[in-house]
Amino acid sequence: MKKSLVGKLKLYFNIESTSLLRYCVENIIIGLFGWVPSVLGIVIRLFFYRLILNAKKFFIVQSGVILKQPQNITLHKGVYLDHRVYLHACLNGIEIGENTRIMYNAQLHVYNFRDIPNAGIKIGKNCVVGPYTFISGQGGTTIGDNVIIAPHVVIVPVNHGYEKSDIPIREQGITTRGVTIDDDVWIGAGVTILDDVHIGKGSVLGAGTVVTESVPQYTLVVGAKQKVIRSWGP
Repeated sequence: MKKSLVGKLKLYFNIESTSLLRYCVENIIIGLFGWVPSVLGIVIRLFFYRLILNAKKFFIVQSGVILKQPQNITLHKGVYLDHRVYLHACLNGIEIGENTRIMYNAQLHVYNFRDIPNAGIKIGKNCVVGPYTFISGQGGTTIGDNVIIAPHVVIVPVNHGYEKSDIPIREQGITTRGVTIDDDVWIGAGVTILDDVHIGKGSVLGAGTVVTESVPQYTLVVGAKQKVIRSWGP
C-alpha cells in the first residue's frame, strides 16, 4: 500500500514539475499571482513569472493560465497567453516565438513519459493559435512563422498500435513521426492533423479537414477525405 502511494505521489510530482523544490516555488507564485485580474495582474506576472519560466523579455500572461513544468516553457518577446490557456511542458518542452498569441482555452500539451527523443512543441513568430485548439507534442510538433490556426483545431503527432486482438490497445505501443507546419499556413476551424504529416508553405486547410497525408506548398485542401481543390505559386 505504501509503495503504491509513494509511486502515485512520485508520478504526480513528475507530471507537475521538474523537482519538489520547484513544485513548491511554482505553486506559491502561481497561487499568489495567477488569479490577479486586469493590467495589474499582467504587470505582476511579468515580474514574478520570470522566476519560473524561461522568459526574460516582455510577455503577457492573462489570469487563469495553467502552467505545468514551467521551467521547460520558453516565451520569446511579445508572446501573449490568453485567459485559461494550458501549457504542459515535459522534457524538450514548449517554445513560443516572438509576438505569437495563444488564445483562450487553447492547450499545448507535451506529455512525454516514454522518453520519446523528438517530443516537444515549437511555434514560430507572429502566429495565432485559436481558442480551444489542442496541440500535442508527444511525437514532436513544429510550426513555422506567420501561421494562423483557427478555433477547435487538433494536432496529434502520435498513433497507437491496435492490430493485436489479445492485448489492449493502450499496451500495444505507439509510433511518433511528428508534425511539421511550414511558414504562412492557414488552418481553418475544426481541422484535425494526425501524425507523420508535413504541411507545405503557404497552404490552406479548409474548415473541418482531416489531414492524414502531407500537403504540398501553396495548396488548398478541404474535406474529411483531404480533397485537393487547387494549387498555386512556385
